[in-house]
Amino acid sequence: MDREVSAKGAEHLKGARAGWIGVGKMGAPMARHLLASGVAVTVSDPNETQRNGLAALGASVAAQLSAFAEADIVFATLPNDAALRAVVFGARDAESDGLASTLRPGAVFVEMSTVSPQVSADVAEALADKRILYLRAPLSGSTAMAEAASLTILASGDSRAWDMARPFFDVMSAKQFYLGGGEEARFMKLVLNALVGASSAVLAEALNLGAHGGLSRADMMQVICESAVASPLFKYKADAVVADDYAPAFSVAQMVKDFSLISEAARHENMPLMVNGLILELYRAAANSGLQDEDFFSLVKWHRSLTNM
Repeated sequence: MDREVSAKGAEHLKGARAGWIGVGKMGAPMARHLLASGVAVTVSDPNETQRNGLAALGASVAAQLSAFAEADIVFATLPNDAALRAVVFGARDAESDGLASTLRPGAVFVEMSTVSPQVSADVAEALADKRILYLRAPLSGSTAMAEAASLTILASGDSRAWDMARPFFDVMSAKQFYLGGGEEARFMKLVLNALVGASSAVLAEALNLGAHGGLSRADMMQVICESAVASPLFKYKADAVVADDYAPAFSVAQMVKDFSLISEAARHENMPLMVNGLILELYRAAANSGLQDEDFFSLVKWHRSLTNM
């Protein structure tokens, strides 16, 4: 991250107040960056351990979403469409209404999850009716990048919300892109995930082909990472592929979820995605074989098992 930008952002944020809903693997380190920058952060999460970890660093804990009623800006990192709907519209068994009913007019809601453009559009409509400013801001990067404040943030939505969120983004990420006034950021995130997921699927087949020709994974990954098809992703995953160690940074099950979102978005737009459909079935097959909780690059191991290599 640009330390000069980070320092300026931190200076600007001293004394600011923010809410954060969902402080898991991605949300917690970003909330910690805000706390370290002097922001008064109130957090909400169903996991007590996650809540307590941030409370120990000075965060306040919200018992209900109504605790954010007077917040100027609220961030959310949530697991899926259903969680986003529950947070915004309220859950049937919840003790309080969702953010659409509790946030004040003029407040900013920054939603940073990977969710469908269709659900996001429903949220946008509901929040606009309440004069709440909505910014879609999905993330590109790993949990390690979240810890290092080196994520990329893809943003779209109300330009006023973008202006208000930028100082916060500066201390939790390295790059930020404002892509438009609607669901552009949601589609951009799906574009990136389609390419990321495809990389693992293609690599799995390529390495299996090479293994049949007598090549080792170590030699193949060394050459690949110095070739015209080298990428930061391949270089980042090279050691794991060579060691056959697929501790999850992003799991096969999560990739099934994301490719399902890609497929549904394409269906909604009446466009065919034949390659995406095939890759989704590869991840589903790997998940059904027992790899659902391993890193998505475990497709390399799964494909090898098909031919006993």
